[in-house]
Amino acid sequence: MSLRKTLADTSIKITFVSAAVLFFPIAHTAAFAAMDDAIENALKFGQADARYGQIKFNLRYRYENDDSKNPDKAVGNASTVRLRLGYLTPEFHSLQIYAEYEGNQDVGANTYNSLRNGHDTYETIADPQQHELNQFWISYNGLPGTEIKLGRQRIALDNQRFIGDLDWRQMQRTFDALTVSNNSLPNTTIQAGYITSVREVTAEKISMDSQFVNIGYDIERIGLLSAYTYLLGYNDLPADNIKSSQTYGVRFNGGAIINDDVATIFTSEYAYQQGYANNPDDYEANYYLLVAGLEAYGFTIKGTIEQLDGKGSGPAFQTPLSSDHLFNGWSDQYTVIPVHGLRDINGSIGATVMGINIEGIYHDFADDTGNIDYGEEWDFIAVKTFGKHYSLLAKYAYYDDNGALPGLTDTHNFWLQAGVSF
Repeated sequence: MSLRKTLADTSIKITFVSAAVLFFPIAHTAAFAAMDDAIENALKFGQADARYGQIKFNLRYRYENDDSKNPDKAVGNASTVRLRLGYLTPEFHSLQIYAEYEGNQDVGANTYNSLRNGHDTYETIADPQQHELNQFWISYNGLPGTEIKLGRQRIALDNQRFIGDLDWRQMQRTFDALTVSNNSLPNTTIQAGYITSVREVTAEKISMDSQFVNIGYDIERIGLLSAYTYLLGYNDLPADNIKSSQTYGVRFNGGAIINDDVATIFTSEYAYQQGYANNPDDYEANYYLLVAGLEAYGFTIKGTIEQLDGKGSGPAFQTPLSSDHLFNGWSDQYTVIPVHGLRDINGSIGATVMGINIEGIYHDFADDTGNIDYGEEWDFIAVKTFGKHYSLLAKYAYYDDNGALPGLTDTHNFWLQAGVSF
């Protein structure tokens, strides 16, 4: 089934057009601004200072199409609505509590493998129809420059390459953890934590015994220098044990302002990884990242080289808690790094046209030596936001496989999305 034929399906068109009609007219008008103010006020129980706490609300509709040349897989089509509904208490003696429900619901006829529904003859779209307690934590900020948080919570460090919430998927990744954040030292933020389990985007709970420390130092007018240690221990199945790893790294993210219209972008990062805890594999691997770019006259242009090493046998450098969709192409071909490693050389250009943020990215994939050509990918996105609360998104990815890696084929992915968040 072609993408054109799929999008012609009447029920899908009606579903998305209905969502678009609902969200698109929300512009910067006095009437809608007044409506937003009324909603915000109601969610704070009529108190601007939220003295009785506040309700948090996030609703997102998405249509996703996954179409590959894999003869064993039928085209995947998912039409889902995700709701998050939470309550944050007022602060009392430096204590605060947050509880949040999350549920994802199929709407219309869905033909896809969610990794929970048993439809493994279809392409995978990892948005299962599930309901869960997404977050439930208590925090304490009675110590100077310090917040201590205990319970199920979101954790997102640096650019989420090593630990992130994978918020692109409808069900968010969250962690059962004790975390501490401290900024009492000048220009310094220290984040540390102990994780006992992770609740993945499939709404499955995986037991862990993991610790992390991330220290960031803000160099004024230059950028942020970070150093980190991530000790990830998986406790349950042998399939999980092989993901146990210890990673040590350093990262710099910054740039320079040339004038009112021009600024440079620069990021560099290095990390070293080896097996940890009950991982049966004894391995070592390196990670490298270099980004250079320019923001000029409304355009953003960047070039990136990211490399995760592999030795051809045993595991390569892995990032099992990464927000994978942000890296190595939106078709998600490389959520597990091949044994020969991965080198991703990519370039992007973005701009804002008539209030719509657009971006195009080209990826060239190879092994860590550059000798094995894995293929290439083109990614495109357009996002329109309306005030603080409403958004529309259209997104497309095309992965062109050259046959070097078993299991990968040419793939088209397409998304339409509408969201509202208070």
